[in-house]
Amino acid sequence: MRRTSTLRRRVVLGGLGLIALGSLLAWKALPFGTLPVSTVQVTRGDIESSVTALGTLQPRRYVDVGAQASGQIRKLHVEVGDEVRKGQLLVEIDPSTQQARLDAGRYSIENLKAQLAEQRAQYLLAQQQFQRQHELASAGATRQEDVQQAQAQLKVTQARIDMYQAQIRQAQASLRSDEAELGYTRIYAPMDGTVVAVDAREGQTLNAQQQTPLILRIARLSPMTVWAQVSEADIGQVKPGMTAYFTTLAGGKRRWTSTVRQILPIPPKPLDQTSQGGGSPASASSGTTGSKVVQYTVLLDVENPDGALMAEMTTQVFFVAGQASQVLTAPLAALDDAPTEGMRLAQVLNRNGKVEQRQVRTGLSDRLRVQILDGLSEGEQLVIGAPRASGG
Repeated sequence: MRRTSTLRRRVVLGGLGLIALGSLLAWKALPFGTLPVSTVQVTRGDIESSVTALGTLQPRRYVDVGAQASGQIRKLHVEVGDEVRKGQLLVEIDPSTQQARLDAGRYSIENLKAQLAEQRAQYLLAQQQFQRQHELASAGATRQEDVQQAQAQLKVTQARIDMYQAQIRQAQASLRSDEAELGYTRIYAPMDGTVVAVDAREGQTLNAQQQTPLILRIARLSPMTVWAQVSEADIGQVKPGMTAYFTTLAGGKRRWTSTVRQILPIPPKPLDQTSQGGGSPASASSGTTGSKVVQYTVLLDVENPDGALMAEMTTQVFFVAGQASQVLTAPLAALDDAPTEGMRLAQVLNRNGKVEQRQVRTGLSDRLRVQILDGLSEGEQLVIGAPRASGG
């Protein structure tokens, strides 16, 4: 009984060994391409090569309205969001000081004119006396000294007339300045637009002697300008006139299309190097310090008829370097670098189930897929992650 059990066990073990040996021989006989591998297909599609950047929206045209006259704000006629027309009254400043100065200037001119009239009367008298002395001197009835004295008096009165005339002209110039300053107490809109900021309040006292106080800002919300920050590595691909589009967080999937208007040649300064009140809307972006990433400012204009674009919105900008429609494409992950520029190496799974290496010529790339110009056909399978094969 024991002998029969041992024999049965040996037969089972021998059978398992034969099965294992047959599997090993069959595996070695299979071609490499029959192993389970990951493949992708060469397909047709649209491809776009672009440079991406972040940007900020700002009005293309805006003006800061300040005060040229000192005084207390008596009345603000607008609020944030109001639409204004050019020439519309915006702010009234208390004109008491400017009016008093203007009145004083007018009284001064009247005084000078009265003195000028007196001197003209003195001139007529001096002219008559000189004429009389001249006639007497011709008859030998007066001294030469009296003639000279009358002549000198005539010249003195003429000089005084010239002096008062000059003083009147000077006072009139000051009067025009005072009139202009009085006019500055009523501030009008310099252009059509929307009030986007108000930095002053009624009752606030302004001092225009030290610096121009900012009262409000008026902007035209169409067109808007995107201030895009493009890194040093990508700025060489961006050119004026290049097509670009951008999206905003608030706009969802909506795209706005534009073209590059201008590339500023100098990166914006960091905040600690930018003087007060200066700089562009992009002056807070990364400059040449800190992270050491140099970014250049690129400007794009876009119409905003529906008001969907607002100031300070963040945008993601795509500068289109090239486009191709319905061309052969393959994933970049399925291609390896080749020593020849513009060429890539592909591991192609042929009809026999074997992997062969092939050189392909590539074109545009969107960083995920690449255009295939030569070397592959539509529908061919590319192996991902397989060791490099020979041939091809």
